Amino acid sequence: MKNIKAIIFDAYGTLFDVNSAAEKCKDKIGDKWEGFANFWRTTQLEYTWLRSLMKRHKDFWQVTEDSLDKSMKVFNIDPTMKNELLNLYKVLSPFEEVPKTLKTLKEKNFKLAILSNGTPSLLNELVKSNNLDYLFDDIFSIEEVGIYKPNSKVYDIPVKKYHMKKNEIAFLSANTWDVSGGGNYGYSAIWVNRNKNIFDNLDYKPNFEIKDLSELEGII
Repeated sequence: MKNIKAIIFDAYGTLFDVNSAAEKCKDKIGDKWEGFANFWRTTQLEYTWLRSLMKRHKDFWQVTEDSLDKSMKVFNIDPTMKNELLNLYKVLSPFEEVPKTLKTLKEKNFKLAILSNGTPSLLNELVKSNNLDYLFDDIFSIEEVGIYKPNSKVYDIPVKKYHMKKNEIAFLSANTWDVSGGGNYGYSAIWVNRNKNIFDNLDYKPNFEIKDLSELEGII
């Protein structure tokens, strides 16, 4: 990893806790909040893949709302909570170690960026609400190419902007399918295995697996 010039992060599930919106409402939702949060996230991802395959693109915010509608019906969540949950999704909490790790990497003069399914406005609000915007050189959205990860057009975006070789970019994601997408594309991909999951069989195995971003400094 000594040739790494840029470090690019997935946003949702990697830098920011996608379950934090539902968790902040757990007093209202009850014990089912975590199952509901996981179902919402899974449905959201399924919709991105299905829309890419069908060539029926909707932006990530519309997909997030559509997947929330279904999830609330499945878990019998009070419909009046919809706006509250959506507003909380705009300001998801970062994982505990994220701010400190990003500051350390910035001080070492790495180029730092986000590459995400999120819309530009959604991502900008997310990093600003958590006071992290000054740490990123770029925030790349799939909206530039109009198709979701793991399509190779998405991973092309930073390479074209930075004029770097693919293996000069370290790409981090907590999503195994995203690590496989980036790794198969040619990135030096690192899996952030926050939940002790099993890696998917998608023709790629990452050279490095870390439990959170605090372990990144020992690799790069």
